[in-house]
Amino acid sequence: MFLSKSFGYAIRGILYISMVQDEGRKVQVEEIAEKLAVPKHFLGKILQELVKNGLLKSTKGPYGGFELTPDTMEKSLLEIFKTTDDAEQLGHCELRFNKCDSDHPCPLHHNVLKIREDFVELLSKTTVKDLFTGETALTLDRIATNNL
Repeated sequence: MFLSKSFGYAIRGILYISMVQDEGRKVQVEEIAEKLAVPKHFLGKILQELVKNGLLKSTKGPYGGFELTPDTMEKSLLEIFKTTDDAEQLGHCELRFNKCDSDHPCPLHHNVLKIREDFVELLSKTTVKDLFTGETALTLDRIATNNL
C-alpha cells in the first residue's frame, strides 16, 4: 500500500550489512544482491542514495564496499523511507481523484488520513535497531529471502 520495493531493498540491504559487518569487513553490492536475491544494479542505486543521505558509508576499490555509519542503527525508518520514496505520495488520494482534500474529500479520504498519520508515526518511532528486538526480531535467514 505505502511501501515500495526500493524501501524494502534499502531496509534489507541495511539489515544485511549490519549482520555481516560484525565480521569487520565492508560488504560489496554483489554479495548483498546475491544473498537477498535482488537485482544488483537496482540495489546499487538504492545503496548509493543511502550513502548520499548519510545512512551508509561506501569505499571504492577491491577492498571497498558498504558499511554502516556510527548512527545508522539509530535512524528511523521514516528517514529511510524519505530517501527511497517520494514522501509526498502519502498525501495523494488513494482513489487518484484530482481534487481530494479535507474540504473536498473522496469517499475514503478521512479513513485513509488516519491510517497515513498512524503509518508515518510508526515509521518515525521505529529505528533500524528496533527491527532486531522483540518477538519478531530479524535473523539473516529471514532477510535473505523475499519473505520479509
